[in-house]
Amino acid sequence: MGDMVDQALGQALRKLRTERGWSQSELALRVQMDRNYLSLIELGRNSPSVRMLVRLCMALDVRATDVMADVERRLEAQRLF
Repeated sequence: MGDMVDQALGQALRKLRTERGWSQSELALRVQMDRNYLSLIELGRNSPSVRMLVRLCMALDVRATDVMADVERRLEAQRLF
């Protein structure tokens, strides 16, 4: 199930980033992270630390609780939560 959570989180973050019209490079620069690492997070292959998740949320101007609610909705849609 961990992989599904990582994928749902990555999808939620990608959606927020693309809604703002930002490239992965732009978001990575804003949070001072390597673009490749951000790509792996968005693909659900890596999990960000809590600290990094908060930095991503701050850069995206969204509350972490809203991101997690989106993750829960995505998991419920797959009947995994």
